[in-house]
Amino acid sequence: MVDNRYATALVIACVLSVLATVYLSVAIGTQHWYQYSSPAVRGEANVSELRSLYEEFMDGEFDEKTYSDTLFRLNGTVGLWWRCVLVSTNWHKERDARMMLECRSFTLSQQFTPKYKEPGNHNSGEDMLRTYLWRSQFLLPLVSLGLVVLAGLSGFCACLCRSLTPTLGIGILHLLAGLCTLATVCCYLAGMDLLHRVSMLPDKVDGSLGWSLYLALISSPLHMMAAALLVWAARSHSQNYYRMSAYRVA
Repeated sequence: MVDNRYATALVIACVLSVLATVYLSVAIGTQHWYQYSSPAVRGEANVSELRSLYEEFMDGEFDEKTYSDTLFRLNGTVGLWWRCVLVSTNWHKERDARMMLECRSFTLSQQFTPKYKEPGNHNSGEDMLRTYLWRSQFLLPLVSLGLVVLAGLSGFCACLCRSLTPTLGIGILHLLAGLCTLATVCCYLAGMDLLHRVSMLPDKVDGSLGWSLYLALISSPLHMMAAALLVWAARSHSQNYYRMSAYRVA
């Protein structure tokens, strides 16, 4: 039999785990981790330049400098798997124009493309720190989701066996998942900061954190709270079990 306190802790931990997993999954699949606010388009020359940047962004070869410049100039948003720009349906008429979000995904090979000390200049040498920060921010959330799936399978097997023995291990898996999610956010922020140091933002262009990043940030403590409840339930139940066993022997 499981004490009501432990059962309540397990139910709350499951709810927290599900919420954290949903938040992290949504964060991974959306592009609003970081967003730029660009000034309005002015003048024929400016329109032609921005149109050229947009066409290169959509149809050109993958290049960090090209897509970064386009994000800076066209109210771009960027996530773990997506990069998007906000473009006008009619570049020349401000009154009739409607804004539309156009997105391109990062392919698997592009996720592992090296970063260079001078974006766009392959002769400047590879920037190892930015390269591994980028790869880490791509891999760590997948590791986090994998740990949660493993924890869920272990919990399902524990329910079938009517045992609390694996609960401690499940709690540790959730703790590791929370740490991986937190590390993802840290790697992303560090990578964006380094990018802005080597690629200066144009005048009147501001950058800000997006809601997708905050979802991932919320997911981390939820996983850790679930881990704390699971570890507490496992430890307390184990201690009570040994006490009852000792009492019966005595």
